[in-house]
Amino acid sequence: MTDIDIVVATERDGSGEALIRDLQRTRNRIRHIWPIPEMLPADTDVIFCDLVPSLAARLPWLPGAPKAALVALISPGMRIDLDLLRKTAPEAILHRPFSSPAILSCLLLARSRFTYERRLRGRLEKLDGTLRAMRSIERAKTILMKARNIGEDEAYGYLRAQAMRQRLSVSAVATKIVDIGEPAG
Repeated sequence: MTDIDIVVATERDGSGEALIRDLQRTRNRIRHIWPIPEMLPADTDVIFCDLVPSLAARLPWLPGAPKAALVALISPGMRIDLDLLRKTAPEAILHRPFSSPAILSCLLLARSRFTYERRLRGRLEKLDGTLRAMRSIERAKTILMKARNIGEDEAYGYLRAQAMRQRLSVSAVATKIVDIGEPAG
């Protein structure tokens, strides 16, 4: 797993240095930032960041639409705020003191979960678009059936013919008909 941009937002103390060193061994691009900026960089693949109370507000994306995998760094004895974890939705959690196997497994887990969830979100968006198109086609067929006193197959045939004539998709023609409430042409 190389060619990944990684941001490390933690103090450069002993454990921070160890984290950076272990990540550098993966031969990925590592950027250290400290203190944590008002907004974490969005142009990265993975962010290792201290779990601080203001973390949710510092993420450069809307909840539910992350732009990078997030690994929350937790210090020993730290009271874990479950609401903060829910709001930030990290792909992995790494507890201090860090160990090389834990760092590497968190990197792998975070990146794998992030890419898997991104693929799922893409598929959901595509399915949602298909469902909207199908609903639009059904509404347009109903409008055509009432306006022209024709059957369902004829209404769909009309939509297809208009789509070919106008060089549009059937769903685009259906959307036009639904928007104006009557058949065009």
